[in-house]
Amino acid sequence: MIKYISKRILQALGVILLVSIITFVLMNLAPGSPFASEKSQSPEVLQALNEKYGLDQPKYIQLKNFLFNALKGDFGVSLKLQKNRPVIDIIKEMFPTSAKLGILALIWATLVGVPLGCLAAYNRGKPIDSILRVLTTIGISAPGFVVATLLLLLFAVKLKWLPTMGLSSPKSYIMPVFSLGFYPMCYIARLSRSSMLDAIGQDYIRTARAKGVSEFMVIFKHALKNAFIPVLTYLGPLSAGIITGSMVVESVFSVQGLGRYFINSVLNRDYPIIMATTIFFASLIVFMNLVVDILYKFIDPRIDLAKGV
Repeated sequence: MIKYISKRILQALGVILLVSIITFVLMNLAPGSPFASEKSQSPEVLQALNEKYGLDQPKYIQLKNFLFNALKGDFGVSLKLQKNRPVIDIIKEMFPTSAKLGILALIWATLVGVPLGCLAAYNRGKPIDSILRVLTTIGISAPGFVVATLLLLLFAVKLKWLPTMGLSSPKSYIMPVFSLGFYPMCYIARLSRSSMLDAIGQDYIRTARAKGVSEFMVIFKHALKNAFIPVLTYLGPLSAGIITGSMVVESVFSVQGLGRYFINSVLNRDYPIIMATTIFFASLIVFMNLVVDILYKFIDPRIDLAKGV
């Protein structure tokens, strides 16, 4: 196990380095400058700004300096959105809001999606299975901004049951969390259904039923344990993506989170924030995938992590 984890950590460092290089190259290929604005600036002022932030140096020197500083926890300062403020402080401020929304959305998506998938699989071919398949297909097909906007119009504008923006009260979390977790819930439900159908047809399930094990124990102890592995695989990258913030949900409900801030940094070409946020996001994905691989061993002891089977 330790050897496997050490190997994965080394691979993770390589992935993060590659992501950093690709992000840096694409970022610099985009036209424009962080200091470009509607008000024209003299060449002398632009030159002074580039020298101050090291943007006058060759690109490979800029990348090298950023990576070495990042290893020490220094991601530079914001060039535009919050000028001269350390990027690490901005992430520390924005991330908790996105993480709180993401964790709540992940919990409800999993707790609702898995039982719905099991219910549909157990009642395969019956009306409830057809209804759930139609509903989850609609949920997967509907864009996130459509779900968020419909909720906003219905419950905030028309019925006035919920606040329209911000996270000032417990009620204000309902619509953002539901919108953020709706697509994952539908996908988890469909994934659980297909995995459960495969598990229910296995010999050990027929043996358990023949021994008189209750149907509840057959489904939720024996079948679900193996059927949950594909869901767990999906939950790894989903967790990293959902807790780092959703630009759509945060924009619709005016939530000051990391996802919305990242999009603004791209639009304003705030290079340090773009680089730091991308590395942070990539690190979370790598970490969550490692956690998922380790959890495989606890869910199914037959899995040999060293051999990948």
